Amino acid sequence: MKALLLLPAMVFVLPCQAQDEKPGPSALEVPPVIEVMDKAVGAKEISGAVTFVGDKDGIVFSSANGFADLGKKTAMEKDSIFWIASMTKPITGTAVMMMQEAGKLSVDDPVSKYLPEFKDLKDAEGKPVTITIRQCLTHSSGLSDVRGPEVEGVATLKDLMPRIVAKPVKFAPGSKWEYCQSGINAAGRIVEVVSGEDYPAFLAKHLFEPLGMKDTTFYPSVAQAARIATSYKRTDAGALEKTGLSFLGNKAVTSKDRYPLANGGLFSTAEDYGKFGRMILRGGELDGKRYLKEESVKQMTTVQSGDLKTGFTPGNGWGLGWCVIREPQGVTAAVSPGTYGHGGAYGTQAWIDPVKERVYVMLVQRADFPNSDGSGLRKAFQEAAAGL
Repeated sequence: MKALLLLPAMVFVLPCQAQDEKPGPSALEVPPVIEVMDKAVGAKEISGAVTFVGDKDGIVFSSANGFADLGKKTAMEKDSIFWIASMTKPITGTAVMMMQEAGKLSVDDPVSKYLPEFKDLKDAEGKPVTITIRQCLTHSSGLSDVRGPEVEGVATLKDLMPRIVAKPVKFAPGSKWEYCQSGINAAGRIVEVVSGEDYPAFLAKHLFEPLGMKDTTFYPSVAQAARIATSYKRTDAGALEKTGLSFLGNKAVTSKDRYPLANGGLFSTAEDYGKFGRMILRGGELDGKRYLKEESVKQMTTVQSGDLKTGFTPGNGWGLGWCVIREPQGVTAAVSPGTYGHGGAYGTQAWIDPVKERVYVMLVQRADFPNSDGSGLRKAFQEAAAGL
C-alpha cells in the first residue's frame, strides 16, 4: 500500500480491467493508447474518449479518458454511451445478410421486389431505374438523399421510402460510388418487410439481446440518456463548445417520434460494439451462438464494389455495409490489408483487422472533424492500439 501511495499519478491513469480482460501493463507503465487520448484531451481536440481493443478470446484493453461533460466535470466512464452514427451501417449490412441466410432475400435482388414503391424510381430524364440491394449497401445505387424539411413528419422507415423515390436517381446504378444514406435506409426497410418485424425490434431480438449489447439502441431510455457523452465542436479560439446531435432536430434523445435511421441512428458503448466486432472477427459466432455463417461474413466484409473508387480515405473498397481497406496508407497504415469497419460523423471509429485478429473501437463525440475517417486522432489511436 505504501508503494502505491508514493505513485498516485501512475495509478490513476491505468484502465480498470474487466473480469474477462487480459492482464494489462505493469503498475509503472502507461499504455500508449492512454497517452494518445490524454494528449488529445489536453489539446482540446476532444473532451474525452472510451477505447477498446479485443480479440477472438476477449478484451485485450479498454480505457476511459477525459470527461463526458466538461461543464459538469463528469468523468468519462467505460459504460458512457455515444451516438455512433454511421457505425450503424455495418449492423444493417449484418441484418441483411441474416435475412439472406434465412432465404428471405438475395443481395442481388431488385429493391422493388420487396418495396413496390421503388417500381416508380426514375432518373432525371424520367426514365425508369432499377437498383439492387447490393448497390444500396455498396453506395453505388445513385439514390438521392433526403434530409431536413424533406423528412418532416416521417416517423417510420416505411414512411421514408416514398420520399426517397420522389427524388431522381443521380447516376446509372453501379457506375460510380457516392456515399448514400437512402440506400442503407432502404436496406433496413427491406429487413422489416421480409422479417415481419420493425427494424429496432429485429435488431434487439436477433443481435443486441443475444450478444449482450444492453446499451445499443435507437431510442435511449431516460437512464441511458443520463450516460450519453456530451457532444462538442471546436471554436475558432481552439476551445470546445457544446453542440447537439445533428440528426435529432428539436426532439429529445429519448423521443421515439422519429424513424430508426438504419444508416446512422444507433447509440452504443465501446464494450457493446466490441462484442459485435468480436462476433464478426470470429466468423459470425460468439459465446457458442452463431449469428452468421463464415461465408456470409466473408461476403459482406470483402470488396463488393469492383474497381470503383470509394471511401473517405485512399486505398479503400466497399463491402456490404462495410468499408474495406485494400491498401493501408496514411491514416490506415497501422492496420493490415483487408481490415474492415466504419467511422461515424462525430469521430467514432471501429475497425476489425483479420490478420492481427484485433477489434479496435474508439468512441468520441466531436461534431466538426473535417474528415472523421481521416482524422489524426484515428491515426494515432490505431498506431498505439496496434502494439497491444
